[in-house]
This record gives sequence, structure tokens and C-alpha cells, in this order.
Amino acid sequence: MFTLTRSECKKIAGILQAYLDGEAGPAAARRVAEHLDVCRKCGLDANTYLAIRSALAARNQAPAEDGAIDRLRHFAEQLAEPQQ
Repeated sequence: MFTLTRSECKKIAGILQAYLDGEAGPAAARRVAEHLDVCRKCGLDANTYLAIRSALAARNQAPAEDGAIDRLRHFAEQLAEPQQ
């Protein structure tokens, strides 16, 4: 069985990112997985890290090539033209 202690959470915090990145060894990965099954705080930390990583990855994606930018640029040019 697994006992939740502050010191255990500190140990998990030290390897959590490596675990989530798939870089923890098998024993460490098993330890983190077991801890996350029973510790809500560390589970929330893991979810936060994953959400941040996902948001950062989404920022690096190029905008969709659906023509929206061209339509907006054309609309702005029309607005800038002198009224007759």
C-alpha cells in the first residue's frame, strides 16, 4: 500500500516532469503512477503541467490556411480607401 506524506509529494514533484515527458525510468514511472492514483494535489499538478505544455505547443502552430487572413486584409484595405 502507498502512504501519502509531504516528503513523498516532494519526491514525486522532483520527477513528475520527467515522468510526464516519458523520460523517467521504469521504477520511477511506476512510483509516480501509483502516487498519482491516490494523491489529488500531485494529480492536479500533473494536469496543470500537461495543460501548459499543450497551450505552448498550440502557440507554435501556424494559422490555418483557410483564407481568413486574406479576407480580413482585403476588408481592411476597403475600409482604408477614400470614400467617394
